[in-house]
Amino acid sequence: MIELHDVLAGIVVAAGLIGIVVVFLPGLALQLAAVLLWTLEENTVVAWIVLTLVTVLAVAATVCKYTRPGRRLREAGIPGWLLFGAVGAAVVGLFAVPVIGAPLFFVATIYLFERARRGKTAAWPSTRHAIRAVLASIGIELAGGFLILLVFAAAALLT
Repeated sequence: MIELHDVLAGIVVAAGLIGIVVVFLPGLALQLAAVLLWTLEENTVVAWIVLTLVTVLAVAATVCKYTRPGRRLREAGIPGWLLFGAVGAAVVGLFAVPVIGAPLFFVATIYLFERARRGKTAAWPSTRHAIRAVLASIGIELAGGFLILLVFAAAALLT
């Protein structure tokens, strides 16, 4: 039987998906916190297994979200110092322009520095790589978030 804490945790886990796309909410962390609280309320072996699986999924998605796109950008010839600066600009953008600031500042930083470093024509391919990297990062995190939602929903419905 579905109880109130199952429904509330499910709503928060689903809201975590919105946080992944909107960037303002820490999506995977929100999902993990909801499943942790649900596990503490359930306090069954199945709930603890679900929490362990969700933790592994969240950590794997987070690691992949940062390593895969960054490596592809380096392979495209964008230097590490520029990536570091673009991530710093994305953090500033997160607070300066809510919702779209982080990806906007990240891509703009890549474009501006590549334009100064390599010229106008060479800046566009680097910018396209940066846009693909941002989209890949969001896609990886979203896939992890959906897997967490599926694992939680299956466990909540079956227990």
